[in-house]
Amino acid sequence: MTRSLPWTDDGLLSPVRAGTPVEAATGDRAWLQAMLDAEAALARAQASLGTLPKEAAAAITRAADADRLDPRALALAARETANPVVGLVRAFTAVVAEEDERAAEYVHQGSTSQDVFDTGAMLVARRALGLVRADLARTAAALAGLAERHRETLAVARTLALHAVPTTFGLRAAGWRSLVLDAEARLARVHEGGLPVSLGGAAGTLAGYLEYAPAAAGGRPDPGRYTELLAEAYAAETGLAVPVLPWHALRTPVADLASALAFTAGALGKIAVDVQSLARTEVGEVAEPGGPGRGGSSAMPHKRNPVLATLVRGAALQVPALAAALTQCLVAEDERSAGVWHAEWQLLRECLRLSGGAARTAAELAEGLQVRPDRMRANLELTGSQIVSERVAARLAPVLGKARARALLTEAAHRAGVSGRPLAEVLAGMPELPPGAAGELPALCDPAGYTGAATALVDRALRS
Repeated sequence: MTRSLPWTDDGLLSPVRAGTPVEAATGDRAWLQAMLDAEAALARAQASLGTLPKEAAAAITRAADADRLDPRALALAARETANPVVGLVRAFTAVVAEEDERAAEYVHQGSTSQDVFDTGAMLVARRALGLVRADLARTAAALAGLAERHRETLAVARTLALHAVPTTFGLRAAGWRSLVLDAEARLARVHEGGLPVSLGGAAGTLAGYLEYAPAAAGGRPDPGRYTELLAEAYAAETGLAVPVLPWHALRTPVADLASALAFTAGALGKIAVDVQSLARTEVGEVAEPGGPGRGGSSAMPHKRNPVLATLVRGAALQVPALAAALTQCLVAEDERSAGVWHAEWQLLRECLRLSGGAARTAAELAEGLQVRPDRMRANLELTGSQIVSERVAARLAPVLGKARARALLTEAAHRAGVSGRPLAEVLAGMPELPPGAAGELPALCDPAGYTGAATALVDRALRS
């Protein structure tokens, strides 16, 4: 039997991301590889400007393999320096020396720990967001199919947990899809230009990088021009964006990423909580996709719990809280924070993990959701057409006046609820009903005739 090491995190307490692609994309090895990628990309960028030999950059790139380093040893070493990069640079330099002793002199040239870690973090985020966005696209496509197929499927709209007016299940699915598209748009804005390289040097002046810059014709290179070219070359090597300023203590990229992830988790959480509500035994309008062992209870053999929705909802409750803590990290002192920057690391990873796990789970849920139109229709009839009382009151208002019509329907609905008789039958026997109105009641009390613009709204949403 394979056993985990005592300090590893296998996702036992976070099943929403266990076994998903985003888990691997945000694990310790992935993070270590991203920092090595940042080091290698920096060397290539500097080589492209003549700051170091291209042969050295090539050797550094060849050596940048996380499997050649020990993450646990680096983690323990980080207790002595408060960040993992110091030990990483030392260990990585030794690995490069094995490849090319002369190239080892150029590792981390002019750089600082936060440049490497933050660039690595943006690389991790970029890779994770690609996975999340792909799963959101799957979810949106599945929900579009549900909306199209059920654009006219009658269902109960509920407000404050109670029957309100008729709607269609297609409109509900279109609403879910709209949230998913909103989430994807927010992630896209961050993913496609909001994840920058970190290039500041010791305190945001890039002085160290300039010290190693090749001399210009008249001596030192132009500081502004050289650092601009270096940032552009570094961005080109990593696929990240070019920042206007070094952002060691200006944490906009992390705060924006946190906000987009919080919205994404919340949007998926809305779908999850609706599915949970609709899947209740006494409601039974939808069911999750089944499978061997899916939804089983440890005590009650008859149960098939809505586990996918439960996983998504659990993640949705965590990510906004973690994102709020990341936003709080905007309050960073001086040019480098003692503790604020450090607090971001695990928070950011959990936001990416949980959002990515929720997106993968939501796609599975949407693609396999079982819709039960017959049960929806049966639930519509539970109140004996009281669900269309708004419509009847509106039709009687021109004859009775708005206040009298409302009072009449309130009384009729009360009588129908107490007696269990249909609303139309109760109304027909009330003396206050205008002459000739009784004949219209059956049609007025049919829920199918009172879905408003539901189908048109579905069509409008799908066109978007």
